[in-house]
Amino acid sequence: MSSNSNQLRGSIGVAGIVFLVLAAASPLTTVAGSLPVMIALGNGAGAPSTYVVAALVLLVFSVGYAAMSSHITDTGAFYAYVTKGFDARMGVGAAALAIFAYTAIQAGIYGLAANAIDSLVVQYGGPDLPWWVWAFALIACVALVGYRNIEVGTKVLGVLLVLEIVAIVALSAAVFIKGGAHGIDVDSFTPHAFFSASPGIAMMFAVGSFVGFEATAIYGEEARDAKRTVPIATYVAIILIGALYAVCSWALVLAYGSDKIATAASKDTANLTFDAVAVYLSPLAADIIAIMLVTSLFAAVLAFHSAISRYVFALARSGYAPARFAAVHPSHGSPHRGSILQTASAVVLVGIFALVGADPVLQLFTWMSGVAIVAILAVMVLTSFAIVVFFRRSNVDSRRWNTRIAPVLGSIGLIAITVLVLDNFTTLIGGSVAVATTFLVVLCLVFIAGVVGGHLIDSRRAPLQSPDRDGATPST
Repeated sequence: MSSNSNQLRGSIGVAGIVFLVLAAASPLTTVAGSLPVMIALGNGAGAPSTYVVAALVLLVFSVGYAAMSSHITDTGAFYAYVTKGFDARMGVGAAALAIFAYTAIQAGIYGLAANAIDSLVVQYGGPDLPWWVWAFALIACVALVGYRNIEVGTKVLGVLLVLEIVAIVALSAAVFIKGGAHGIDVDSFTPHAFFSASPGIAMMFAVGSFVGFEATAIYGEEARDAKRTVPIATYVAIILIGALYAVCSWALVLAYGSDKIATAASKDTANLTFDAVAVYLSPLAADIIAIMLVTSLFAAVLAFHSAISRYVFALARSGYAPARFAAVHPSHGSPHRGSILQTASAVVLVGIFALVGADPVLQLFTWMSGVAIVAILAVMVLTSFAIVVFFRRSNVDSRRWNTRIAPVLGSIGLIAITVLVLDNFTTLIGGSVAVATTFLVVLCLVFIAGVVGGHLIDSRRAPLQSPDRDGATPST
């Protein structure tokens, strides 16, 4: 093996990385699936301002995150940053949480996608098959693309994502051109609208819509000029996601009227966006967007699949996972064994829900999405602390705003959001206190297991790295 045989290869640029992040955010899934629920259960017409607040908090967090990426290029991202800020054991704990979160949300999206595919097939006269048939078929497709070099996945995601954004922009433009239901107003961006009803629940959905933006650093090793590409991609991704969701949610509010949107969303949450498309564009456009929702979900699971396989690769390369997963495919330059492992875990998790007869949306998607949001928030808070500690210790960057002030402000904002999410967590995962408590306990155990596992591995490796009698450390 050559000296760089465990380095991922690629030449992905800013646009490619942003595509991967936007794909994980799954714009059409958010607009057609999460946004109506956010409006109905959250703060109604205040949804657009909620996206703006979430984007601002993440932008402040990303200042330190981007500064860190200029000094660390590692496909482990959060794992690598926490390791550099604290130590490897805390890093492994963060990686365990991140892998758990992405695995959970990916499984949830498989359930949502399977349900959407089945509905479309039945609508067009096809057979009504069990949801898990479509879920496993989708897992197979993702496995095929995810096994190859990420540039192949980027091309697939790029085409699908462009179509999604065109559809979302078309709906928004049509609403603004036609003046909405009662004219154009900015009520959605007032403090009254933001704090109305349940802003905590709305913030949960808003933050959930940004999950996956970490991919800007995950693909650093496969990027052209990572020290420049990753920071730019991070800022661009967050700004684009925030702007896209704020404008589109504002358009959807205006489509029904600021004073009537909450009622409309409560009456028919599932069809809120599609009905607006039918009125402001055409019924045919509504049918097309329903089909595109499936491709949006495919893009999302592919993005999360790629992120997880790279986390496994990073852990294996550092000695905290079996060495076989640190292998790079000789032709594709991809972490192919981590991809296979991720496919297997998706089959097992989806299979468990299928065996117990769970609902693919109300249970698989809702529960897994809820626990993933909490886990990612926890990792982001830990990462923001690690960034402050790293720059304080190393003194490699003297910019106080980038290395001190912004990371601390980002930590405060993320902690506030986490408190809101935990306060409404039971509602997020379906109203069961027992299930909510179980998931939170599992999250704690996952983190502890990662930290303890990292400690045990370090303890076993210590004797191999101990000095000999002359004080020199023997090579390994």
